[in-house]
Amino acid sequence: MILAIDQGTTGTTVLLVDESGRVVDRSYRELTQHYPRPGWVEHDAEEIWTGVVDATGELLERSGASPTVVGITNQRETFVVWDRANLHPVARAIVWQCRRSADICTEMKDAGREALFRERTGLLLDPYFSGTKLRWLLDSDAKLRRRAEAGELAFGTVDTWLVTRLTAGREHVTEPGNASRTLLFDIKRLAWDSELCGALDVPMGLLPEVRDSSGDFGRTDPGAFLGLDLPIGGVAGDQQAALFGQACFEPGMCKNTYGTGSFVLLNTGPKPRLSRAGMLATVGWQLAGTATYAMEGAIFITGAALQWLRDGLGIIHSAAEAGPIASTVTDTDGVYLVPAFVGLGAPHWDPGARGLISGLTRGTTGDHLVRAAVESMAFQTADVLEAMASEGVRPQELRVDGGASVMDALLQFQADLLGIPVLRSATAETTALGASFLAGLATGTWASLDEVAATWTEERRFTPAMAAEDREVRMAGWRGAVRRALTTVDRS
Repeated sequence: MILAIDQGTTGTTVLLVDESGRVVDRSYRELTQHYPRPGWVEHDAEEIWTGVVDATGELLERSGASPTVVGITNQRETFVVWDRANLHPVARAIVWQCRRSADICTEMKDAGREALFRERTGLLLDPYFSGTKLRWLLDSDAKLRRRAEAGELAFGTVDTWLVTRLTAGREHVTEPGNASRTLLFDIKRLAWDSELCGALDVPMGLLPEVRDSSGDFGRTDPGAFLGLDLPIGGVAGDQQAALFGQACFEPGMCKNTYGTGSFVLLNTGPKPRLSRAGMLATVGWQLAGTATYAMEGAIFITGAALQWLRDGLGIIHSAAEAGPIASTVTDTDGVYLVPAFVGLGAPHWDPGARGLISGLTRGTTGDHLVRAAVESMAFQTADVLEAMASEGVRPQELRVDGGASVMDALLQFQADLLGIPVLRSATAETTALGASFLAGLATGTWASLDEVAATWTEERRFTPAMAAEDREVRMAGWRGAVRRALTTVDRS
């Protein structure tokens, strides 16, 4: 039995996964979101840790299980800085959604530095990634910078923070997939890069050791973690874990996770593929010293648009209502919702874009608006797949997971827009499954990727049914709405 810790943006889920890849039981703790200023998003790092402990304790007490290994998957670009001596965070965790370093990104772009980062990291200079926000944190407090330079502080994405706490400070480690999201890691050499760290004024002494994604991350400390002494055998950022959990082990295989945001990842094999169309190149995972790379389209807001309908407008009472409501109307009656609440990610990368609803008439109802929010997930995904296709990368099918993947209306519309089959996994929690697979490979639960792939099962397949001309009309309307939401083009 594998204990999988899935630490996400809105909460922490701890799961028990058996050797057949079946989720046996789970426990959950919600995570408080802090918004100290417009565009800023923070988490309490101690709350992240206590949520893991509390959810694990509840799960093990209820199930009576005795897990043999721990796997971790995490919200990726969110990071923590803590005191090495006492493991106390020196500030709140700065979340991937936070835009506070936008000015730093602009300054570095204007100085002509983006090409260097693009070539070394596969990423863009955008506040989404950890490095510019780490610089902001150190620049904001001269005492913190002095302590960082003196080696008193440690930096880590959430995986690193959890391993540090699980091992009572004995391990300060990460793996290449998470490291590749920081703007500090050379994805070709698979190592921290002194020139990148210098450009961002980040002391390299802050950074963790990088290890294989499946292997030895230390053992949990019984005094710190519920009396448990377990190996930590697998670590991956949530989207890389989902790609692994979907058994997308061959180049050209592709998945999309519909969560708070959506993330389309396509396996590109043993070499990174740098994009000219707004895609990211990233490390998927590293096994036995060999990396597998992915092309990624990062979409900032998908499921969060449903939360906005619930909390901001009061149109729905729960996100679970969105699918049934969207199915009550055949289309949006010409309404488009562009959920650019924190700017737009791939393929546009416009941090100044803002949300927009177009096509409203007196005949527009709340049901139309709900369906427009649901369809916006599919439209944004189609934008990403279209950008990948422009670079000669065309997947034959799309494997999907995440909370919103339960909506049949969404997945049918997605298949219609893409013109390829959309396959829903029998296990929606593929991020936790990916972490479990990595941990199980390290301890012999599975002997090979072929054995792991044999556990993957399809729950339902959605095949395209929309005429090509209808698809183009819908996409043209969407593109027009997006143009009006962007800050970087003529909105006429």
